[in-house]
Amino acid sequence: MSAPAAAPDRKRFVPHDYQRYCINRLLADEALGLFLDMGLGKTVITLTAINDLKYNRFAIRRTLVVAPKKVAEATWSNEASKWQHLQHLRIVPVLGTQQKRIRALNTPGDIWVINRDNVAWLVEHYRNAWPFDMVVLDELSSFKNHTAKRFKVLTWVRPHIKRIVGLTGTPAPNGLLDLWAQVNLLDQGTRLEKFITHYRTKYFEQNYNGHGYTAKPGADEVIQQKIADICISMKAEDYLELPDCITNIIPVVLDDKAQKQYKQMEKDLLLEIDDDTEITATSAAVLTGKLLQLCNGALYDENRQVHEIHDCKIEAFTELVEQLNGKPALVFYSYQHDLSRIHKALEKSGLRIRELKTPQDQLDWNAGKVDILLAHPASAAYGLNLQDGGNHVVWFGLNWSLELYEQANGRLHRQGQKQKVILHHLVVQGGADEDVMAALESKATTQNKLLEALKVRAEKIKNGG
Repeated sequence: MSAPAAAPDRKRFVPHDYQRYCINRLLADEALGLFLDMGLGKTVITLTAINDLKYNRFAIRRTLVVAPKKVAEATWSNEASKWQHLQHLRIVPVLGTQQKRIRALNTPGDIWVINRDNVAWLVEHYRNAWPFDMVVLDELSSFKNHTAKRFKVLTWVRPHIKRIVGLTGTPAPNGLLDLWAQVNLLDQGTRLEKFITHYRTKYFEQNYNGHGYTAKPGADEVIQQKIADICISMKAEDYLELPDCITNIIPVVLDDKAQKQYKQMEKDLLLEIDDDTEITATSAAVLTGKLLQLCNGALYDENRQVHEIHDCKIEAFTELVEQLNGKPALVFYSYQHDLSRIHKALEKSGLRIRELKTPQDQLDWNAGKVDILLAHPASAAYGLNLQDGGNHVVWFGLNWSLELYEQANGRLHRQGQKQKVILHHLVVQGGADEDVMAALESKATTQNKLLEALKVRAEKIKNGG
């Protein structure tokens, strides 16, 4: 029987050479750490291998993906739906209440995606009847703590896992000690000693003050040689076939309540907030602005009072920052309430956070003294050279001006930048964010594109779509 025709908007996957190499290694190796920079396509590489292993080689039956919460909600499903060759894969998110999770586990599928905070529950749920013969740890570095429960419970079921894959861009953000737990999950202690104490004794010396450890001279080379056969390490700048600028879309799913409020605002041009405040939009252009605010998680009323609606995008943002593992990022926000909520979300992160206001901020960023540089695209669009400070741009809030968008990205993507620039976009699924992204991608230079998109959505709503 022939396969169903691909949906017209699905893309044909033509892997880069490095992607083909990674796929072949995933097919050949039963345990592999894929240490690829964000934006290099870890998800599509892994899905392609899973598809081949299950449907062409009959080597696996059920795959579990363990991911950060917002990644688990949308990223894997979205990636599979983008590509022709993955259209038949059934991806089941295992999220929500215990009842919903159990129902999801009993739903027929190929890949089940669970957030890492529920791994202990999952192991307890199955006990000795662990059903997943392949496990993918998306963001392997979140398993670096050997005392954490999520690490311990995975070691219990590790003997029942036939194939395991660890995905991360930064395996050792805080030094080589971080590697032990991650590699242990891959090889069950074969390469870097069975126990953390043995690993520390062999490769490290305790600091004089009794706090922490320092690697012995030459230890890093020995460790790298030991794990070279089980880990593939690639940085974006190593791959010259890639464009200088890589676009990374991070899908954000609104929770049920926020989704309902969004639909109401879109349909009725007003939103009643819990505290009896009404927020209205007087025109299509104003509505666009309100919907973009709503995507970000907060709204101004007519008195410029801020009403916080949801944390869905903030959660996705903090997960992204965590995945960067200390790599500096230039973050563009749209509204003042974005700025204050980002500050609040990161206040306990230990990161050096700065707003781009003065020439000194620019100098400190370029000197590597700033981890997160917050900027509004209108104030950072022209004339600033920030390329020495990093290669990651994060768009927390999108704006429809193509000129501002391109000029803002040009702060890092310019002459003198030594690395590939990766542009991360937090995009609310089914929201105005998608319309802005489509407008920017099609190089629309006016807001007309957005207003057209609004009309189309309004027609759908009217017709019950």
